Amino acid sequence: MDALTPVREAADHFGLAISTLHYWERRGLITAFRRSGRRYYDDDQLYRIALIKHWRQIGGLGLAKITALLAEEHRWRDVVAGQLAELEQERARLDAAHDYLVELLTCRREGSLEDCPWFRDRVDLPAQAAS
Repeated sequence: MDALTPVREAADHFGLAISTLHYWERRGLITAFRRSGRRYYDDDQLYRIALIKHWRQIGGLGLAKITALLAEEHRWRDVVAGQLAELEQERARLDAAHDYLVELLTCRREGSLEDCPWFRDRVDLPAQAAS
């Protein structure tokens, strides 16, 4: 059996609150071993903690998706591919927003933005749409 790591040591190592690990336990994401009423994690659970932390921080996954991923281990590639597709859509939206805002800054007109010729050229008004 692997050496067991106390909950405090695991929390400190991964930069998590102990309450976070307890919550993940209650959600069924991780499992602690208990000795004399104290929680400990084996290496497999430590790897799982690291994976969940990466999914949360880097992958942008919520706990509901993580729960689904862990419950359907054989489908994790499908879930990851779906998350990638969502991230690519979000990246495209952010790129378009970035480009639009950069372009707005090129407007030399000093008044309100709605007076900017560049902006006005790109807005369809109801009267223009009808014609």
